[in-house]
Amino acid sequence: MFQHLKTMKKEVFYAYLHIIVGCLIGGMAYPLFLIPCGIAPGGLTGVGIICHHLFSWPVGTVSLVLNIPLFILSYRQMGPVFAFRSLIAMTLFSLSIDLLPFAPMTEDPLLATLFGGILLGVGLGMIMRGGATTGGTDMMARLLHKHISFLSVGVLLFAMDFIVIVAAAVFIGANEALYAIIDIYASSKMIDAVLIGLTADKACFIISDAWEKVSERILTEMNRGATQLKARGAWSKEERPVVMSVVSRNELSTIKKIVQEEDESAFMFVTEAYEALGEGFSSFRDER
Repeated sequence: MFQHLKTMKKEVFYAYLHIIVGCLIGGMAYPLFLIPCGIAPGGLTGVGIICHHLFSWPVGTVSLVLNIPLFILSYRQMGPVFAFRSLIAMTLFSLSIDLLPFAPMTEDPLLATLFGGILLGVGLGMIMRGGATTGGTDMMARLLHKHISFLSVGVLLFAMDFIVIVAAAVFIGANEALYAIIDIYASSKMIDAVLIGLTADKACFIISDAWEKVSERILTEMNRGATQLKARGAWSKEERPVVMSVVSRNELSTIKKIVQEEDESAFMFVTEAYEALGEGFSSFRDER
């Protein structure tokens, strides 16, 4: 009982740590890179940057004011824990944009786009890992989906970000709008990297008559696990296990060599293992 409570407290602590650090990192992207170069990367912060360009209004404050009614309308859909964490993230993220005392790091729009996207993506990814959202067009898309159910949330989200980018092209400039598209792409890649890893590991599936020898050599020579999945050939109707093993990128050539030496007629395919947790790889504790 006490161990369970201790574990829950650790998980809550790490969740809020992710949210706080993510808000600070993501917020840094705006005064350092995005605001000085007029890059509006979609969402309500993109609307804030347009308003800042037109009226000199603070970006974070505009974003927060626009988020509040959306948050109130979305509260019941979120659940109390997610809603509370999102309220903290939304507020802290907006305050970080306006209050972090950073001077612009570069006037080169391409550098600002790339590094702004990287910082923003890392920050948003950490916030999501903490079980929260910064609100914005994500909440708006979910609300609209209830009334326009034939359009998916993803389509609605893309449409709203597209509208913000078009508005940026009109009120700030076409070049800045094009840079914003690059920024969105960079930040989305960094969000994926934070949430699911950097695809350093490979999942290997091996179909071979020598499955026993292949499995044994993976276990003894590579010190990696091997799982034998029950399978049957569609043409031959014969039962034959499929050997599955997850290895690092550096070990891929070794497992290929083992398969080739044991059975040159074997069939093997390799896929990306975006994240591997457990013995021999990252610990589950590292995820907290």
